[in-house]
Amino acid sequence: MLLASAGAMACTNFIVGKKASYDGSVICSYSADSYGMFQGLVHYPAGKHPKGTMRQVYDWDTNKYGGEILEAEETYNVIGNINEWQVTIGETTFGGREEMVDTTGIIDYGSLIYIALQRSKTAREAIDIMTSLVEQYGYNSEGETFTICDPNEAWIMEMMGCASDRKIEKGRTVWVALRIPDDMICGHANQSRITKFNMKDKENVRYSKNVVSYARKMGWFKGKDEDFSYNAAYAAPDFSGRRICDARVWQFFNRYADNMDRYIPWAEGKDANAEVMPLWVKPNKKLTVKDVEAAMRDHFENTPFSLDNDMGGGIWEMPYRPTPLYYKVDGKEYFNERPVSTQQAGFVFVSQMRSWMPRQIGGCFWFANDDGNMVPFTPVYCCATESPRPYNTPGADDLNFSMDNAFWVQNWVSNMVYPRYSMLFPSLKEVRDSLDNSYFRAQKEVEDKALTLDEAARVKYLTAYTAEKADQMLARWRQLATYLIVKYNDMTVKPEENGQFTRTKYGLGATVKRPGYSQKYARELVKQTGEKFQKP
Repeated sequence: MLLASAGAMACTNFIVGKKASYDGSVICSYSADSYGMFQGLVHYPAGKHPKGTMRQVYDWDTNKYGGEILEAEETYNVIGNINEWQVTIGETTFGGREEMVDTTGIIDYGSLIYIALQRSKTAREAIDIMTSLVEQYGYNSEGETFTICDPNEAWIMEMMGCASDRKIEKGRTVWVALRIPDDMICGHANQSRITKFNMKDKENVRYSKNVVSYARKMGWFKGKDEDFSYNAAYAAPDFSGRRICDARVWQFFNRYADNMDRYIPWAEGKDANAEVMPLWVKPNKKLTVKDVEAAMRDHFENTPFSLDNDMGGGIWEMPYRPTPLYYKVDGKEYFNERPVSTQQAGFVFVSQMRSWMPRQIGGCFWFANDDGNMVPFTPVYCCATESPRPYNTPGADDLNFSMDNAFWVQNWVSNMVYPRYSMLFPSLKEVRDSLDNSYFRAQKEVEDKALTLDEAARVKYLTAYTAEKADQMLARWRQLATYLIVKYNDMTVKPEENGQFTRTKYGLGATVKRPGYSQKYARELVKQTGEKFQKP
């Protein structure tokens, strides 16, 4: 029996190897999608801890106390999902067999990420730390896919618990980690994607000793070790795993790789004999941070899964759909497409890791505190010793709005735009892209200046720059919010000249434009209503 939790349809990660990127960066992205999630830019300062210090572990999703683990004697600075050594970790939940969840384990997937970031200098070290921690203390989450990267390497790791009965098989988790080839791009989106793997490749493949034997003893695999497939044994892709999850990965591949039409049947999820989509593909160009940001803003535009070909988007052609993903009509079940960009995103990032720069400068973490399509990605340097106030606002939480908080101000704007998307989004996009482009234009100058400073001054300078851009974004987004309500009040459009709303010679506001229905929607309305509203 496979888990079917709300989290099982949530997050998205994309990964770019250093030879697949424009400038030699390793790049990875993450959209943390969960209704009710309120999280800004977390910060864990570097620290020294007396030997024997114990650390309390609280579940990342529920804040439920899990237990204590031994603290490391030295921990590193972590800002968001990147640390001072440029190690970045993301995740998506695939669920898998529900009988494998270890309810006695102390460490959940979210805690595992941030503990590993505080202790790791490389991706390989992070893998070793994560797997040793769950073996020692137990892993109490569902099946998880992790993105684990550093300035030189990109890895994908999948992990599940072995229930609470360790008599079945020695070992508390089954996991496998694969290094993504440097010239490839990869992705995962809530469906286990690792199938067969080369057990003899010790340099690029790591796995638990029990990964095959546990499946054998549980009766989930028969055959030779070299024929073993991780997801076939533990989380076989069904319709939802392909159409709702793998289709998002297909979208990323389709944007930047050739001949992806052959995998449309796989992404559609209905053909049991469809060719399986590969774990990674070679892009047809070198990707930039901006390219990955664009992929995180995607709604299947110009594909067979496009959201603009039916009336589900409403009068103003919203490329979003309400949840739940599945709904029933007259006893039959239907589904909504699930694009990468989604309204329930709590935060989104694109992490840029560069091996040729001093580490304080090399790790640039592009962060957004809402749906990636609706906000700019502000630069956060991995050495930053403080989380900017807009991303860490006193008094703001999931139930308390604050004008000083990025999550709430950005959600305020996006929730104005969603229901009148085609009308309001162009104004939002103009501001969003203007800010994004200003960050990219400034990047070289900022980093060149940082290179002239000693380490302490460099950290101080980049921490201040990170805060400055967050403050600037928040101020601009407040301004955008008031602009949208004035310009588009009551479903009309106020005219402007030279960036100012116009007035008549009598001092009154100029006559507004009333766009009404689009021809596409009007035609559909007439089709449904016939002559009911036809003027005689």
